[in-house]
Amino acid sequence: MFTDSIEIASKFTRPIHTISRLYGDKEVVPRAATLFFVNDEGWALTCKHVVQLIAASDQVNKTYSQFKVELEKIKDSEDFNTKKLELEQKYNYNDRTTIQIKNTFVDCVDKLTGFKIHEHPKYDLALMKFEGFSQLACNEFPIFQKDTSYLKQGRFLCRLGYPFPEFTNFKYNEDKDDIEWTKEGNQGSPKFPIEGMITRFLIDSGKQMGIELSRPGLRGQSGGPLFNEHGIVQGMQFSTKHLHLGFDIENKEISVKGQKKEVSDYSFIHLGQCIHVSTLKEFMKEKGVNFKEEE
Repeated sequence: MFTDSIEIASKFTRPIHTISRLYGDKEVVPRAATLFFVNDEGWALTCKHVVQLIAASDQVNKTYSQFKVELEKIKDSEDFNTKKLELEQKYNYNDRTTIQIKNTFVDCVDKLTGFKIHEHPKYDLALMKFEGFSQLACNEFPIFQKDTSYLKQGRFLCRLGYPFPEFTNFKYNEDKDDIEWTKEGNQGSPKFPIEGMITRFLIDSGKQMGIELSRPGLRGQSGGPLFNEHGIVQGMQFSTKHLHLGFDIENKEISVKGQKKEVSDYSFIHLGQCIHVSTLKEFMKEKGVNFKEEE
């Protein structure tokens, strides 16, 4: 049903790869998010929480660099451990603190000097414009649904994104105490589609601002397009909510490989939430961003 439309959406949907690590840990943690371009000027749609993470990464990295400078100054102190603890308290560092975040935009532009970003004041929605490029790695762009009466309960739609970060082109450089991108390893992650039926609409001030789907959007698909079987964009994935079903099982005895065990289970349904196409179009019009609508 969505075979052709996934190919269409793939032409303008791109992954954002992120690596990070916690204080006192050498393990590099990969994760991904999604954006999709809307025109040849370099404008793309994604989630507000995605661009906020990107914006925060510079400050996180700068703070850790400052911490290392101060740590270097006390390294030969007789009371090093005491002073180090004081320094950790000054920077609010503990083993749950993220100290480094680095991002890369895969197959987006040939070079990049910065971004222009518009965050929606209410919703998890943002526009970002890539700046300083001479070549955009995208020459086909989405068509947005014009007649929104098309969106009704029971309509099947599909989302596309990059929820499973299989890229491995990164490492921890122990000599520099730094995480970094490398030319070795897998530089990509497979795109992943997931369908869902429209179950309900998200309403704000009497208007449909979002769409609820019967299946979850997956971590990493945030910022990815929602589209129909023709590849026409109907919205953008932004979150998943979890509703308790009440079909709870507690201390039920079952047989597993011939042995009796007691198990408990608490059932939830996981429903994807997408920004409605009308909200996307209103925001783009407000910011003067060009886009195509279905004729």
